[in-house]
Amino acid sequence: MKSGIIAVHKPDGISSAKVVARVKKALGAKKVGHTGTLDPFATGLLLCSINKGTRISRFFLDGHKRYLARICLGIETDTYDLTGKTVSTAENAIMDSLTIDDIKVAINSFIGIQDQVPPAFSALKHQGQPLYKLARQGKKIQKPPRQIEFFNIEIIHIEFPFVDIDVFCSSGTYIRSLGYDIGQKLGCGAHLSKLCRTQSSAFKLEDALKLDTLEMLDRAVVEQKIVSLSDCLGFMPKIVAEKSTIQKIKFGQRLLKKEIGSPLERQAPFVRVVDDKNDLLAIIQLSENSREYNYCCVFLS
Repeated sequence: MKSGIIAVHKPDGISSAKVVARVKKALGAKKVGHTGTLDPFATGLLLCSINKGTRISRFFLDGHKRYLARICLGIETDTYDLTGKTVSTAENAIMDSLTIDDIKVAINSFIGIQDQVPPAFSALKHQGQPLYKLARQGKKIQKPPRQIEFFNIEIIHIEFPFVDIDVFCSSGTYIRSLGYDIGQKLGCGAHLSKLCRTQSSAFKLEDALKLDTLEMLDRAVVEQKIVSLSDCLGFMPKIVAEKSTIQKIKFGQRLLKKEIGSPLERQAPFVRVVDDKNDLLAIIQLSENSREYNYCCVFLS
């Protein structure tokens, strides 16, 4: 079975872990993981890493994301989404006073770099326990704010009490928290009633296989949809290794910058090393002394 990344269209009502389990069974792969969780109620793009692809999952965690979201104004829940218990409901007078311009101004105010408080019901951990498990036990833990960025938020449609938006943001952003924060700014409360991830790094939802389709197709057909290790890391600069460099990688020997060169004048966070067939041999990183590379992952066996 080929190693790499396959884009899967996750349906609602199922956890990301369950999607991974079904993909693993359908492909008969030894290892399958994913590069970023989607809540059970959410749909859309879930990148599943296959076999050796599980070793490069971490390089996608910092990738930009895009979502289609529906915010329900006037009702606030404890989870910030439709699965939670209602905490408060806005009075009719408050809802009647809201204008489309009010909503636009509030939403546009979130574009840019800011600190965001993660929701208490999230997969983040506290002392080894996921926050959502602690929250269900009545122990709500508030994590410190972390810096995120909304590159763009486009309002698609407004039909009270629902507001549909297209969100392009940095990694680690909680769209549930955005919905909650918009409700707070408008003074009416709000929760997320629908969420679909449409992009993760360079992968887009239109290129993804629906989960039930993946399970019905022949494995050989599905394998053609797996993006190779080197291709799915196309955002990294690359070095095409000569035979001498390949030998050094094979035996874990030092890789001097002056011997194998640099793909860019500027220092890149990570560099992929490939052979003349574009097969991934290793991921390396320039050392602090800028004279040699350190190994991050080696795929040459």
